[in-house]
Amino acid sequence: MKKILLAEDEDSVRSFLSRALQRAGYDVISCADGDTAILALDQGPYDLLLTDIVMPGADGIEVAKRAAQRQPELKIMFITGFAAVALNAQKASPNAKVLEKPVHLREIVTEVERLIAA
Repeated sequence: MKKILLAEDEDSVRSFLSRALQRAGYDVISCADGDTAILALDQGPYDLLLTDIVMPGADGIEVAKRAAQRQPELKIMFITGFAAVALNAQKASPNAKVLEKPVHLREIVTEVERLIAA
């Protein structure tokens, strides 16, 4: 089973994403903020990091940097509601996929499947 680290500070979004990905057959470790996600890196390895960018504590870009240091081949997907932040994420992690909110659960699951299969 493929393992995903999910970092999202909005409880409802995190819950919906986690359930949708679990239904799609993934093992999901979900975290409510960036600091918790960094601590959860020890529970890896992961196949994918799916992270919001703007969160309390460490932001998603910092989480991605730390995750990539530990696991250089890790696939990374950012989700954000801020277009300018999405551009910064693309610069910081050029190989990462960036999705802008609002995003449909089906779209996220499809993109996760594509990224993990690549």
